[in-house]
Amino acid sequence: MARDYYDVLGVPRGAGTDEIQQAYRKLARKYHPDVNKDPTAEDKFKEANEAYQVLSDPDTRKRYDRFGDDFRRVPEDYDERVRASAGGYGGAGYGGGGGGRRVHFGHGVGGEGGVDFEDLFGQMFGGGGGYGPIPGADQEAELELPLEEAYRGGKRTLRLDGRQYDVDIPAGVLDGQRIRLAGQGGRGNGDAPPGDLYLVVRIKPHSRFRVQGRDIYVDLPVSPWEAALGSTVVVPTPGGDAKVKVAPGSSTGRKLRLRGEGMPNPRGANGNLYAEIKVMVPSKPTARERELFEQLAAESNFDPRKQT
Repeated sequence: MARDYYDVLGVPRGAGTDEIQQAYRKLARKYHPDVNKDPTAEDKFKEANEAYQVLSDPDTRKRYDRFGDDFRRVPEDYDERVRASAGGYGGAGYGGGGGGRRVHFGHGVGGEGGVDFEDLFGQMFGGGGGYGPIPGADQEAELELPLEEAYRGGKRTLRLDGRQYDVDIPAGVLDGQRIRLAGQGGRGNGDAPPGDLYLVVRIKPHSRFRVQGRDIYVDLPVSPWEAALGSTVVVPTPGGDAKVKVAPGSSTGRKLRLRGEGMPNPRGANGNLYAEIKVMVPSKPTARERELFEQLAAESNFDPRKQT
């Protein structure tokens, strides 16, 4: 018997989605073969990944809780099929009328009893004891991307559980979006097709850029004289440097919009990039700079604390 998936992740049976995800991430970081050279680490990593794939999907988790190790043999629409099968025996429920047989569902993993699968699938698929083709389950994994790669898209080859995948990353993919790899999920039963693999994109935090939806924000340091007199300065974007005009009299916090320079959008308008001005002063002014600042202080009647 396979090890209980809740025990694998070290979570209680009533654990919520976030708790399951946090437990999986902790184990994945600990046992990933790239960081853990223990010969048993890869097996533990695969075991944790398998447990997460099952427990993170509400429908799959429900079948696992109900049928235990046999859950993969149960089609996703088993309830509908059982009801339809029962109706074919006179509509008297699971055991009433017309010679219908009663199907007993047990308590799943850790419970008593179980399921008479010969009986269940015999009713579902026309008798004879055959289980019929059951499509493979869809699976899900996380794909971490640097912001620049999510911005420009491209091709990437990655390995998951010993398998290699070639992935086309669309330009402008956002955090939380899913990339579908058709037919790369769980194997089907018999001639049934495999499921799909969905890669959930997670954009890594960036040292310079902040992403909100399709808009990107970046700090733009300027000197006091650039802010006061106005200037044209270079601002970084994920697609390369661009130039922006700083209006005379700009203060810290003012945002300059670069239309369409945010995350690309294949189905509509691109996001914008907002450069937020940060007025910077020399931390160690030279003697001449200090002299000029003192002259400015003596000549100017500007009081920033009285500005509205």
